[in-house]
Amino acid sequence: MAYNIGMTDLGMDLLQSRRKVLRNAFAPVLAAAVPQIARAAKKGGMPGPWPGRVVAVEHAHVIENGLYQAEEVKQTMTRGMTELTGAPSWTDAWRTLFEKGDVVGIKVSPVGGPKLCSDALVLRQILDGLAQAGVGARDVIVFNRYKDEFLAGGIDKWIPSGVRWITSSEGYNNTQLDMDGYDPDVFMEMALIKPGENANDAHYRRSYVAKVVTKDINKFINLPVLKHHQSAGVTICLKNMSHGMVNNVNRSHLTPTQNACGVFIPSVVSLPVMREKATLHICDGVKASFHGGPPARAPYVWEHKTMYFATDPVALDHTGWKAIDAKRAEAGMASVALSKPDKVSTYLNCQVEHIEFAGALGLGVYDDAKIEVKRVKLA
Repeated sequence: MAYNIGMTDLGMDLLQSRRKVLRNAFAPVLAAAVPQIARAAKKGGMPGPWPGRVVAVEHAHVIENGLYQAEEVKQTMTRGMTELTGAPSWTDAWRTLFEKGDVVGIKVSPVGGPKLCSDALVLRQILDGLAQAGVGARDVIVFNRYKDEFLAGGIDKWIPSGVRWITSSEGYNNTQLDMDGYDPDVFMEMALIKPGENANDAHYRRSYVAKVVTKDINKFINLPVLKHHQSAGVTICLKNMSHGMVNNVNRSHLTPTQNACGVFIPSVVSLPVMREKATLHICDGVKASFHGGPPARAPYVWEHKTMYFATDPVALDHTGWKAIDAKRAEAGMASVALSKPDKVSTYLNCQVEHIEFAGALGLGVYDDAKIEVKRVKLA
């Protein structure tokens, strides 16, 4: 396990159509929220105080010449957080969910490589928000599963003095049962092993949760990137948790036909330690991919210029799935759910049903009629 202190300055389901029903408008200001909701927000957990609520903020100039723009990122995130919480200001929005004494993890997503990775400007805005809420720098931990991809993304260089970063494994390997960074007492067990492993040895049937999640933090912020994934269909909030916070994950999608992501993902995310500590999900869709994922393949990466905010990962993932399918339709491609294998996406079925299963487990809202998407466009 790597443990460091930063020292630098900083389709969709086309098989079945559903009616879309907009529900009640968001509360205009935090002051109007009932005290019970404010207390529930402070506690964290999925689906959080606003089940089914997703805020999508599009900014026309948030990225220019391939680079995120600082002021526009700030505007996008301020609007997203205030619309989500109903708070009157950036500071009040963060204080709705976090407070002094919290130890907060931030799960980044560098698996797409430097060209499709969590961005420094977004991360710094999150760090500022936590500081505004009274969370001290030493009580913030930026974390990822693999150290090598974390460093390849340059994330260690974005982290200001005092903020810690932790990785659980040195890098990808086929065994995936190194235990130094994982908690032997907290795991998801499933009758799913890799060929040649001993089916009677529980160790091979288990995926152990990273110690940073079980022992070091009481809340976490999930910071995925909006991406296609050839086995899971999409990789957004749920998969950033299921495959980024436990070991022994390659058993879930070993080959194009030995694919169990549909049930593996919600089984991991429904563990109590994740269900209770997940507090906020911010999906970076400024740049996104609609095919060939999870790597960034140039023909399939586009500037979506949108960020998504929710305490409900299921509703956010369902919304993000629709955005990916819309882009696929624009490119003349089948929806993720109906896609067929090709040279860059070889899996027989993209198992986007993991989102619906997660909804059935109470991790969030899957039903379109109960999802309220507030869309904001900034010039």
